Amino acid sequence: MLFNSLIFLAFLCVVLAIYPRLNWRRQNLFLLVASYYFYGSWDWRFTSLLMISTVVDYFVGPALHRTADPRRRKQLLLVSMISNLGILGFFKYFNFFVDSAVVLLASLGLNPNEPVLNVVLPVGISFYTFQTMSYTIDIYRGKLEPARNFIDFALFVSFFPQLVAGPIERARVLLPQINQPRSVTRQMVMTGLNLMVLGFFKKVFIADTMAPLVSQAFNDPAAMNTGQLMTGLYAFCFQIYGDFSGYSDIARGVARLLGFELMINFEAPYTSRSITEFWRRWHISLSSWLRDYLYISLGGNRGGKLMTYRNLFLTMFLGGLWHGAAWTMAIWGVMHGTYLAVHKMMLGDRPLDTSWPRTFSGWIVNLAKIVVTFHLVALTWIMFRAPSFTAARDYIVGIARFDEPLQIQPIVFFAAAIMIVLDILQNHFGEHTWVVSAPRPVKYVMLQVMLVSTLAAAIYHVNTVVPFIYFQF
Repeated sequence: MLFNSLIFLAFLCVVLAIYPRLNWRRQNLFLLVASYYFYGSWDWRFTSLLMISTVVDYFVGPALHRTADPRRRKQLLLVSMISNLGILGFFKYFNFFVDSAVVLLASLGLNPNEPVLNVVLPVGISFYTFQTMSYTIDIYRGKLEPARNFIDFALFVSFFPQLVAGPIERARVLLPQINQPRSVTRQMVMTGLNLMVLGFFKKVFIADTMAPLVSQAFNDPAAMNTGQLMTGLYAFCFQIYGDFSGYSDIARGVARLLGFELMINFEAPYTSRSITEFWRRWHISLSSWLRDYLYISLGGNRGGKLMTYRNLFLTMFLGGLWHGAAWTMAIWGVMHGTYLAVHKMMLGDRPLDTSWPRTFSGWIVNLAKIVVTFHLVALTWIMFRAPSFTAARDYIVGIARFDEPLQIQPIVFFAAAIMIVLDILQNHFGEHTWVVSAPRPVKYVMLQVMLVSTLAAAIYHVNTVVPFIYFQF
């Protein structure tokens, strides 16, 4: 059930019609049933995996909280990790490792029989696995008390607005909202609808308009000239941003209509002046998860400079594999890990400066940093989007060839300008829902422009509904 489908809008209308008429406890049960229906609409069999993760961590949590024996606590944590990572590893990486082993053995002159088992990737498994793992780890670290009600905990794991593509919520933030009665204010409704309109605009008008240009360039990069490849690359930069940030906006908007507040997942990432700042602005729920539960667990910056660089590298390498079971994704993570390590080396002991200068020369320097950072990120997107190493190599070689004439389609600059202007306005007003607080004429004009543009793009793409990119992870 895609957010950008009529069936989801019908589903949401039914939920919003019934939800306010129930008391708090029945609201939680109703949302749990609705969430399982939402998830089961892809394949009802995968709801069993969601339930297994829920049941295991629901019982592990109190057991962890009750015991002070370090050995017993580690055993319980291991039960949670093996259960969750075992499910994730099998369904997400079985085919990947089998295929890699077959290729390796073939290169050694062997001809192994490849297993015929074809494992299908359950939608959203990476997101809800990380979410429930953070719950158990927080209890193990003494930062959280376990949930006392199974329905409440099951809803935390399966809450449908953010179930399949985040944000990856922390239990200490979302569970308290589930554990108490909620009130939906007029302001929450207005800002929630604003976020949904903004999200659909980013997804349907920006991302889906860029999608054909991206597919044309990446499907056969060897046949493209430099201008077509640059068009495809820039288009993908704003396709994936519009697609994923659009999903996050819709998720936050739907949650507000139900009385919940989800975390902000994007903060104008393409205005970043360094790769470190980029990862503080891009997919914030994942980058903060990797920092808190992987980077720090590896030792963080406590073991000296070389260990810090190693930990950054390993964190992003594993973050790349989290995104997809492919070596191209691993290399994408390696590139970002290398960027972060080099930038950490350049920073030394100085803190990251996120202030904006007041002088003209300072503006020029910072704009140059933004352009450089953007293109460093764009280079990694080639590995992220390319279907194979061969395609990625052909793409990079084609850009480096610098064919004439170098023509980039104007529609890409138009999409980029819209997204950047939205980010600048967001930064200026300090909130994503600034339109609601704008003067009435500005508010109505902006909302109507986004609505009309979204509807026009939806009609244009009516026969080619494009799924959200991060649903595959």
